[in-house]
Amino acid sequence: MHAVLIDVSAFNHGAGLVPQAGRDMWHRDFVKMPCSQGSLMAFKPRLLRPTAQVCRWDMISKQLKGLASKKEVSADDVAEAIMKYNPKYKGQWTFDALSSFVKCIPKEENYFCTLFPKIAALALKLPEQVKKAIPLLKRGHTAAITLSQVQISCLLANAFFSTFPHRNTSGPNAEYHGYPTINFTSLFGKWSERKKEKLRAIMHYFNVVTDEKTTPMGLVTFERRCLKDTDLPKWKSCKEKLTKLHVTSHGSIETEGTGMLQVDFASSWIGGGVLGSGLVQEEILFLINPELIVSRLFTEKLENTECLIITGSQQFSVYSGFGDSFKWAGPHRDHLDRDGWGRLKRQILAIDAMNFKHVQEQYNMSSVTRELNKAYCGFMGQEGNDPDIATGKWGCGVFNGDPQLKALIQLMAAARARRGLAFFTFGDEKLKQRLEQIYHLLVTEGITVEKLYRLLEDFCAAQRAHAVSRVDLFEFIRNDIRRSRSQL
Repeated sequence: MHAVLIDVSAFNHGAGLVPQAGRDMWHRDFVKMPCSQGSLMAFKPRLLRPTAQVCRWDMISKQLKGLASKKEVSADDVAEAIMKYNPKYKGQWTFDALSSFVKCIPKEENYFCTLFPKIAALALKLPEQVKKAIPLLKRGHTAAITLSQVQISCLLANAFFSTFPHRNTSGPNAEYHGYPTINFTSLFGKWSERKKEKLRAIMHYFNVVTDEKTTPMGLVTFERRCLKDTDLPKWKSCKEKLTKLHVTSHGSIETEGTGMLQVDFASSWIGGGVLGSGLVQEEILFLINPELIVSRLFTEKLENTECLIITGSQQFSVYSGFGDSFKWAGPHRDHLDRDGWGRLKRQILAIDAMNFKHVQEQYNMSSVTRELNKAYCGFMGQEGNDPDIATGKWGCGVFNGDPQLKALIQLMAAARARRGLAFFTFGDEKLKQRLEQIYHLLVTEGITVEKLYRLLEDFCAAQRAHAVSRVDLFEFIRNDIRRSRSQL
């Protein structure tokens, strides 16, 4: 259930990060690697000669060695190399975003032509750094993968040069149709200001990891957690009372939430639109912590009672803004301590909220229970002294979630998991004040998770009865408690 790709014995004896010996697996349960002998492509050496099947890595390494041997490489050179071993996508892939990016960055900040050869050299190290097959984190199975930060950088360098086989199509019949994209070609086309800022963050990451003085030397663990029906709480009979809550309208999950379990408002396709045009909370998180992007290589789409927990990823950048206002704001130096496995003490939880086309769709108990189970899957602890949870308006942007409802759902899941909650409202002062007030009332009245669940049942029924004019959840709870008092 836990694949470790470094030699544990060598690590425990202070010998550093030695890749674990193993063998290549060209198999549906493992990542199909670009350097695998099973990765073949059609090649026609000369006119009138028959087409032959050749090892794709031979073609890839030839192109990458050509780039790595140069002092400077242009964006056009990168595009030409990528198309040499991906000829079937000629006319489909464009590189205008990469080309425009290199041209528009001021000369004093423009180091990219000297960086491209270094990324190519890093990609070429893949066979010596990853010697053991990487298992896929498939739906329905709890499992974990631990990689070194060096191994991750090699994998991402290959994603940059779009070398991963069978990962360029996403149709229903494609082999990896249940997985997010990993090759970077979608990031390199269709120029926009968003793409410019994304590429600044990505290029800064590669600038750090290709420098011997700043190469990260820790480990990162990716754990897919899957709960069975028997593992799920019976919410109608949960006797737990609400745990501690801290609400703030200032700060961010990734900064002020340092040391806590940090919630990624994820897409079920991990990383969302990070390699496209998406630029909301999850994509920003993956840009400032680019090691998270490698999870797209092996993490199948998340199901309703599944989550992904990443331990040890490094933050490389800072930023400002959100969406169209997002800007890469410079380097970040991580000063977090490391655990006994050399992992930075940063834990990120990816849980995907439901996407409601219409706000009213969420006011039914099947949706509420689904969100409770999803949050609990991520919040449940393992060690007994688990840190508090840093979260916020989960699924309340383009997914149309009700911030009041989502706050109470997460509070209930945290209570069942016996963990405290830090809730960031991202500047919403009104929500901050009202959430503090309703929390104080619920705690004062000794409201249990069970009682709150039944209140939500009544609330959903009231919402359906008043389909035209929405009922305010916090006011509904307040009125219900008043009625209960008056009947005593």
